[in-house]
Amino acid sequence: MWQYRELIKNLTTVELKNRYQNTSLGFLWSLLSPLLLIGVLYFVFRHIFGNEPNYLTNIIVGLLVFRFFSVGTASSLYSITGKPSLVTKVYIPRHILVLSTALANLISSLLEFLVLLPIVFLALGHLPFTVAFYPLLHFIYFWFVFGAGLILAACYVYFRDLNQIWEVLLNVLFFCCPIIYPLSIVPDYLMRYYMLNPVTRFMVIYRDVMVAGQISSVTNFAFVIAVAIAAYFVGSFIFNRMQRRFAEEI
Repeated sequence: MWQYRELIKNLTTVELKNRYQNTSLGFLWSLLSPLLLIGVLYFVFRHIFGNEPNYLTNIIVGLLVFRFFSVGTASSLYSITGKPSLVTKVYIPRHILVLSTALANLISSLLEFLVLLPIVFLALGHLPFTVAFYPLLHFIYFWFVFGAGLILAACYVYFRDLNQIWEVLLNVLFFCCPIIYPLSIVPDYLMRYYMLNPVTRFMVIYRDVMVAGQISSVTNFAFVIAVAIAAYFVGSFIFNRMQRRFAEEI
């Protein structure tokens, strides 16, 4: 990828510009959407779970963690089909197209977290020193999202109903993650299966370092690192196998 670094940079820049062009608020739309959803969720569920410690900040962090995965994977679906000329007319490593989309979402998510950090500070009265682990954690999470994006982008070339299916699955996944409800309400007999969800495990670690002010367990970190590595290599394998007929299918 290093020899194509300028192309990756240019494609990422174009991706960001296209996302916010012809809009009056630009990046603020990306920030306004989660803020409004956070407000609605807190208003609706605060009477049910409001007694939970740091409920508002947990919603903020949980929603932004889920948003990075949902927006990152949903936009990756169109990484290949949305750039037919780069697939059919010139030769470039095609996974770069997915990478540039993932990097654009990474930059957007970093900006969202940076802008919302003051809100977390106001809600908690301080920022835990463990926030310093956030860049490392987000780097691991990025590779997990990128790996999932490779699989989705490749499959969507052949199965155009995948975008509808994935939208439904994301809606289901939203309620399978502890965003609006605390982890404590999950029954003990289901917990081992519930924690197999990688997004949930990432969410727990993000809340540990950004809200609770503690380093998550070695088991949690080992799990997400293993999942991120597996997602990238499985995604790369599937993508490489399926890309041979991209030009024909597009």
